[in-house]
Amino acid sequence: MATTHVKGNTPVEVGADEHLTSRLWQRASASGTREVLRYWDAGAWRGLTWAQLGDRVRAVAAGLIGMGIDKGDRVALMSNTRVEWTVTDLAILAVGGVTVPIYETSSAEQCAWILSDSGTKLAVCATPDHAKILDQARAEASDLGEIFVIDDGGLDALAERAGDGDPGKVTERADDLGLGDLASIIYTSGTTGNPKGCSLTHGNLLSTARQTEINLAALFGPEASTLLFLPLAHVFARIIQFVALESDVQMGYARSVEQLAEDLESFSPTFLLSVPRVFEKVFNGAQRKAEGAKAKVFNFAVQAAQDWASTDHPGLAANLKRGLADKLVYSKLRHALGGKIRYCVSGGAPLAPHLAYFFHAAGITILEGYGLTETSAASCVNTPKAMRIGTVGQPSPGTEVMVAEDGELLMRGSGVFTGYWHNDQATGEVITDDGWFRTGDIGAIDDDGFVRITGRKKELIVTAAGKNVAPAVLEERLKSHRLVSQAMVVGDNRPFVAAVITLEPDELTAFAAEHGLSGGPAELRTDAQVLAELGKAVDHANAAVSKAESIRKITVLDRDFTEEHNEMTPTMKLRRRNIIENHSDEIEALYTG
Repeated sequence: MATTHVKGNTPVEVGADEHLTSRLWQRASASGTREVLRYWDAGAWRGLTWAQLGDRVRAVAAGLIGMGIDKGDRVALMSNTRVEWTVTDLAILAVGGVTVPIYETSSAEQCAWILSDSGTKLAVCATPDHAKILDQARAEASDLGEIFVIDDGGLDALAERAGDGDPGKVTERADDLGLGDLASIIYTSGTTGNPKGCSLTHGNLLSTARQTEINLAALFGPEASTLLFLPLAHVFARIIQFVALESDVQMGYARSVEQLAEDLESFSPTFLLSVPRVFEKVFNGAQRKAEGAKAKVFNFAVQAAQDWASTDHPGLAANLKRGLADKLVYSKLRHALGGKIRYCVSGGAPLAPHLAYFFHAAGITILEGYGLTETSAASCVNTPKAMRIGTVGQPSPGTEVMVAEDGELLMRGSGVFTGYWHNDQATGEVITDDGWFRTGDIGAIDDDGFVRITGRKKELIVTAAGKNVAPAVLEERLKSHRLVSQAMVVGDNRPFVAAVITLEPDELTAFAAEHGLSGGPAELRTDAQVLAELGKAVDHANAAVSKAESIRKITVLDRDFTEEHNEMTPTMKLRRRNIIENHSDEIEALYTG
């Protein structure tokens, strides 16, 4: 009989009077000259010690009190990932405020909904352009007061507004906090309708951070460091921020995704958090550069990784091949990532097994995890001591996972949110009477307690013949091909399964040069050689499913799915209904042409 319930280890206890800034104040008064936060400025990495961080947070927090921010008041934070994000977040939390993150790519309409629904009283943003967007949204957000712009000296200006909000009052506010107090309302980037605000308490986030600190202790030694580049508006990066602060790990802030390669080399982190798409780009980029004889070497390294990493006890031949591949390929990959990285934490989407094998053999173990905004992110994770590629690991300490009769995964634990902000109906739909959270994901639990995600319950496709098809496995396999940027499987109430594919521009350019072709996605999407190559991606995807679930046809678009066309969420999830609507003619042609 299949396992349907698993419980994580006994959790570390968190004191009822602790909160997300407790350790900040302890370390600010006790720590020396070591820099805990580092950022790029004037051509070099600069830093803040715990004492400097404490002073900066206290000054901004006093300004918030001076601006009339009371306990429970919501403060919006719209910014890229930067040191000021963390300073502002901690300042809001320190005075008992509630941080409302907003993605820097959000439109005025999206901002208006978040600001109005949350009742935000004050906003901090990164740039004047962000301020313009927030101002446009103001008409729908009657409670919104002043907007402070970081690039225009906004945090200094906010600190100057302290007035009666002297540093002593910040201490009084912090001392009044506890685990049950609301810390953040994070709006999920829903694929349909307006996003819902997930209410997360200090207890939700702090407990999750503490359990993660214990669960992944191998990552958080005295010399550990990480470089943040994912958006802190997302719960995944946010929880790592808190884990790093709790475990005294040095955090760096990448200048941008475009400059990430340079920053990795100069900062040299020991671990990294990322999403599968980044690992795909690193792998595909290395594959693209391996031309001629180098291509054979790279393919040898890929196969050596598969042979070595797919077994717990590799033999002599596998170890020798891995050693040779390390000299020829893997060592160069580690150097490109800064030279010190030994672990990466992956979340947000399924990780293709071939990527996990390749990086693991290269000495960079990717620990795939799983969680949602509603569960404070880190609900399950593979650890250095308990890892099984193809799964999202075992439940974190204090977390329970159960498989319902229809295959949906249910969760219960200290990280599970208190509900959706001002939306009791939606809360009642996902929280059972005995406290289980309905994740909406379909999955299974193996005999050793490792959890495997197989798809989203709402995304299941039912063909005209009544066959249930989970699109996730097909889409992820398609996207593992170098030419594929995005893929969406269709076939609901249709006679067969098909796929809509977009092309990766850089890889397409390289492929065109290799095969004597010219043009971009619009010109090459119907080229016979390109379609033949995409046929290999389809074959790879179909190898994972039954014939009834297999992809029979594809259509290739002349552009990628984008946020601007409302086809992707800020976290790079597909807005399926919008994609179907925007490309209805191409999809219809699959079944009528």
